[in-house]
This record gives sequence, structure tokens and C-alpha cells, in this order.
Amino acid sequence: MTHSELQSFLDEKVIQYNTRDFIDSDPVQIPHLFSQKEDIEIAGFLAATIAWGNRKMIIKNAHRMMELMGNAPYDFVLSHQEKDLKDLASFVHRTFNGQDFIVFVKGLQHIYKNHNGLEAVFAQNQEPLSMQKSIHEFKKLFFDTSDSELAKQIPHATRAQKHISDPLNNSAAKRINMYLRWMVRQDNKGVDLGIWKSISAAALSCPLDVHSGNVARKLGLLHRKQNDAKALAELDTQLRILDPNDPVKYDFALFGLGVFEGF
Repeated sequence: MTHSELQSFLDEKVIQYNTRDFIDSDPVQIPHLFSQKEDIEIAGFLAATIAWGNRKMIIKNAHRMMELMGNAPYDFVLSHQEKDLKDLASFVHRTFNGQDFIVFVKGLQHIYKNHNGLEAVFAQNQEPLSMQKSIHEFKKLFFDTSDSELAKQIPHATRAQKHISDPLNNSAAKRINMYLRWMVRQDNKGVDLGIWKSISAAALSCPLDVHSGNVARKLGLLHRKQNDAKALAELDTQLRILDPNDPVKYDFALFGLGVFEGF
């Protein structure tokens, strides 16, 4: 397959899968439940955090997260009382448990009360063609136990840190790259929400997982065998050749080919 043939093939698959029908079977439906910016970004962040394993279970548990927060995530994050957090303790999705959930709520409160919210934190350390340093710095800030409220969760915070990947520690950081796609990408098809205007879609990375990785290798876009940060950099380079302004749109093609077509 020539370069032009490959691009045409992938562009067709983007058109096929980047439709509102995609929302019904994807965790991106969770932030779509809300209209307020802060509700959207908090709901998206929590849904993306637990986005591994069976997709139906991910969606079910993400809906439960919202219900436990009174379907008002921003208000809950800012205004919860200690007694409200007790209701979160029963939550579990695979290895993400209720104590992790409580730590994440505390971390989000820290971000919104002291650092102007999620968009501001991610935008602060963005680079022209990479969000990987930004993700690294976000993780450090999110678990900043110098904050007096968050410090109360120190016994659990160390355990909870594994739920945010660090690309500077050679992780592909699939879930948080997916979250950034949701928040940043200007999608005229209505899937990605594109509510963050201070970050360029050109800097986004493909949410690399087993499906997109296997398809990318079969198409000659990726040669590294592990799905790690080095593989992500290799894939990003190839996708930016195909579309330097919106490289992450090809996530729809790679994921769709892998999950829905068994390519």
C-alpha cells in the first residue's frame, strides 16, 4: 500500500467511525451527559481514569461514579463534606477502589481551588508537538500532598498514583491521552467535545492500546513491539505526516479497525 493509498484508507475509516453512533458504545458518553464546562471535564477525567477492561463495565461504572456524586461532579468536587466521601468508599472498578476515588476527588478539588482547573494545568506545560511533559507535570501536581486537605489522604495517595500514567516513565499513557483527545479535539461530528481552546490538537497523541497498536503495526505505521512511550512517539510521528493539524483523528480508524473489524 502506497502512502497515498494508506492515507485514503485511513481517512475513509475516520469518516466511518467518527460519528455520533460511536458514542453509544464508548466511555466518551459520560462527559456528554453534561453541559457545564467543569462538569464535562471532571466527568471525562474520571471516566477516562477507569477506561480499561470490558467497555460495557467501564460505562456502567462511570455512570455509577456520576450517581455517587449526585450527577453534579463539579459541585461535588468543590463543596463535598467528609460525610459525602463515605458514599464513595463502596465504589470499585477493577483495581480502582473507593479510597482511590476519594483521593481523586481531593486531587480535583486541589486543582480547581488552587490551580484554576484542569485545562489551565494541562495547558501550562504543553509543548508544540507533545503533551507528554504536560501529563507528567499534571500527575505531580494532582498528587501534591503539600495541600493540607489532600495531605489527609497520604496513606492512600501513593496507591492511587498508579491510576495516572507518566509518559516520562516510558508509559504510553493511553487513558489520559484519550481524555485529552476528548477535551481538545475540535470534532465537527460531535464525538470529541473540544471544550479546551488553549491546547492545540496538533500536540495530541494517539491513545495507544493493544487494538490501535496491533493495527498500526499491520499497516506499517509502527514497528516497536511494546506499547510504551517510545512506540507512541513513533506512531505520533507517522500520524503527523498524514495530518499535522489533527493527527489523533486516526485513533478512530485504528481503534475501529481493531475492535469492530478485527483487522
